[in-house]
Amino acid sequence: MQFEELVDELTRRITDGSFIGGTISQSRTKTDELKRVKVKPVEIKGQLHIQFEYQYERVLNHENVTPDALRAHLQQLLERFRQIHAEFSDEKVQVQLTKKFKVMWKSEKGASEKVVDLSHNRKKNYLLDENTPYPFLVRLGVQTPDGKVKKQKHDKFRQINRFVEFIDDSLAHLPKDRTVRILDFGSGKSYLTFALYHYLRIEKGLDIKVTGLDLKKEVIEECSTIAKDLGYDNLEFLVGDINDYNDETSVDMVVTLHACDVATDMALARAVKWGAKVILSVPCCQHELFSQVNSPALDVMLQHGLIKERFSALATDSIRAELLSLVGYEAQLLEFIDMEHTPKNILIRAYQTGREASADEVKRYTEFRKLLNADPFLEKELGDLLNI
Repeated sequence: MQFEELVDELTRRITDGSFIGGTISQSRTKTDELKRVKVKPVEIKGQLHIQFEYQYERVLNHENVTPDALRAHLQQLLERFRQIHAEFSDEKVQVQLTKKFKVMWKSEKGASEKVVDLSHNRKKNYLLDENTPYPFLVRLGVQTPDGKVKKQKHDKFRQINRFVEFIDDSLAHLPKDRTVRILDFGSGKSYLTFALYHYLRIEKGLDIKVTGLDLKKEVIEECSTIAKDLGYDNLEFLVGDINDYNDETSVDMVVTLHACDVATDMALARAVKWGAKVILSVPCCQHELFSQVNSPALDVMLQHGLIKERFSALATDSIRAELLSLVGYEAQLLEFIDMEHTPKNILIRAYQTGREASADEVKRYTEFRKLLNADPFLEKELGDLLNI
């Protein structure tokens, strides 16, 4: 099969109704910022589209392409990448392209356990089905005993499912040969802590131990009772502050949701020093840079208090992601839930890779920090691990 024939064949198969999904990966150049592309069919306003999810080191972008424009998109991507995995209802295909674009096609025939799903609305693709009763959601008042999501809890249910998606995406980064140690700082009422435990332990069967930590004694007592009643033996809740928690030397996953201001940085720094494989953090109340930012070049923006506040929050999270990347993580800033539901909608997701930062990456960070005249708390916390 020649390269042009490969593009034609994939275009035909992807649009014939049997395509479930696929991944395009292995860039031909080390400098390509695009790491991989996920592909799936979706239906938009009754018409078939092919959705491309472009995965950069720190950003995810989506593009929906009509069948008429598909071939051109595929050809451009296959000229940049060397590997394609595609799953159809009756076949799994793996394609490898050599430097000279020689095609190596491997096929595994057989009906797939998955089905073609054209639904574009995430509500139809929940990992936790909205018509299935889950004991923890019933107990927490999100569902009725027969599995119906309560009218006033639909946003909470949607948030929980979005979080479970992030957990599911992280599975490949967690150890498989021992107990997975997970800490949740500032667990609060623990909707997401219970969801994490349920999904990893009950749905996926992982051997895990989860600790939720919060300062509110009455909340911790209530959550502990619920965990006991549900039989969640490896889920515990403790009263405590992140600064005082010194019971661990190594942790696999650290979750921190809505920790205020530099408390998020404390949790991130602690996670890095524990060697956490996965970090999931939804920051809150980023005040630190607001009082530090002093950049005449940005005065057109920063003269307005509202804009300065928002800019400071975005700059804070950008700095956090960049610092994590400088100490060996692949860090991304992702939308947690839509802005209409809460302004605190950015999630920092970081996977440990051990990759050493280049001199250019360090320079890029330091120049940005100098532009803002900032002295980030997280940089000081990670000082001994940074080559700055």
